[in-house]
Amino acid sequence: MQRSDVVRQAGVLVLALVATAGAFLGSGALGGTPIAEAADGALSASATPVAPGSPAFSIWSVIYTGLLAYAVWQALPAQREDARQRRMGWLAAASMLLNAAWIGVVQLGVLWLSVAVIVALLVVLVLVLRICIAVPRRSLLEALVVDGTFGLYLGWVTIATIANTAAALAASDVGPLGLGPTLWSVVLLITAALIGLAFALQTGGRLAFALALAWGLAWVAIARTTDEPRDIPVAAAAACASVVTLGSAVVVRVRDLVAARREGRTAPTAAAVPD
Repeated sequence: MQRSDVVRQAGVLVLALVATAGAFLGSGALGGTPIAEAADGALSASATPVAPGSPAFSIWSVIYTGLLAYAVWQALPAQREDARQRRMGWLAAASMLLNAAWIGVVQLGVLWLSVAVIVALLVVLVLVLRICIAVPRRSLLEALVVDGTFGLYLGWVTIATIANTAAALAASDVGPLGLGPTLWSVVLLITAALIGLAFALQTGGRLAFALALAWGLAWVAIARTTDEPRDIPVAAAAACASVVTLGSAVVVRVRDLVAARREGRTAPTAAAVPD
């Protein structure tokens, strides 16, 4: 056992608690301004055509629960010298710190800095995913607590980054550059669908990422038909992007399972879990 392993475990646990406290602050539960009302409502469900509807943000409760479960799990003595945790532990901790920092920056109303923070968070989570792919998990519990949690986390932050950037552009009165808000929104949603497709192909159809991204896109579609600004073309594009994202992950996963069976190999039990 190395002292650095204990420090890493403690650091992850502490920052998970910090991130959770930041979430309560961002929700307004501790008396702060809710994220939807901060920065003059720039990040509300009706701020831009690519903003997901308010119910979409309930996914954060699942993500934070997963992060707390991960923090406790990785702090167990059995994980202290785990090669996977040694590689990803501090990145996981950094994601929690960036999460809390993003909430603080939004509370201060500095939107473009919030974009920089959430992009940094996105990059860190991509690095975590790469480690999850490179170093196999050892159990069903690890597949759920680690791969599942960080897959959902990354998928949601992907759509949140798109919405955050659009909100910063709108709040800065950046013109439509000849395309108009509807066409720009459709372009962003097509980009989200392409990201979902690319991740499915590169990760073997990891379902947790696809579920979170598809969830956010579906709520963009719902919001554009039930809330302002109403925009049917954007709603249609978001619905299609959601189907492409989740459908491509399912197709790739099934394809790989069928290929494994044809080759006479037994798929790892953990692969059956959404990750």
